[in-house]
Amino acid sequence: MTTSSPSQQTAPAEIVNAVAPPALMQFDPRTVPFVGGEVQGLPAVAAEQLTAQALRARFAIPPIWTPEVRRDARTTDRVPAQAAVLVPIVQRAEGATVLLTERTSNLSTHSGQVAFPGGRVDPEDANIAAAALREAWEEVGLSARYIEVLGSLPTYTTVTSFIVTPVVALVQPDFELTINPYEVAEAFEVPLAWLMDPANHRHHTVPAPDGTRRQWYSMPYQDGAAERFVWGATAGMLRNLYRFLAA
Repeated sequence: MTTSSPSQQTAPAEIVNAVAPPALMQFDPRTVPFVGGEVQGLPAVAAEQLTAQALRARFAIPPIWTPEVRRDARTTDRVPAQAAVLVPIVQRAEGATVLLTERTSNLSTHSGQVAFPGGRVDPEDANIAAAALREAWEEVGLSARYIEVLGSLPTYTTVTSFIVTPVVALVQPDFELTINPYEVAEAFEVPLAWLMDPANHRHHTVPAPDGTRRQWYSMPYQDGAAERFVWGATAGMLRNLYRFLAA
């Protein structure tokens, strides 16, 4: 189980991998109708494909595949900015998990939402992977010495005009987190096998003001008494990870 404790760090960076701010949403995503499970009958990724060895091999020689979700509906005129998130796959003895965070409720935008550690790419960052590692350290205190970067997925453009590169990595399980209390309320883990099973993916759609329809995926995970409502950009990037591993 992940251990996390608060630390006094600097003010939070702008959040990049969530969905539209409440003022722009006009709906509660948990109440929007969905198609239960995956109507296309897609198979789950096999357990043997989720081992560290198999994940290394998949990223070393990627298959021919097409990402399913590349962008959210645009809701701002801001100039696009490059960002990176870390998709941390923790190598637990009982099976791999994905480390996620829940944003603090006091943030002006994206409060309480589930996200990957991540943020804007700074000029000082050597590359995209370096930006993702830096953000993981700043947000939850996950040290790079526990992290093995495997590669990245195609970019995902968010409603707030961040062009996000998901950096996928293996994480050794003997870490201890120190969360940034200004930005992260909690860190938790979801089994990778559960996330890579389309039976747990919900497809939602609602009318948009411009006459089109907004669409997204959600993956509500019951973590004891708490429901971890993974949706929007985070769920979209996980859906793309599924497509990559299932190709």
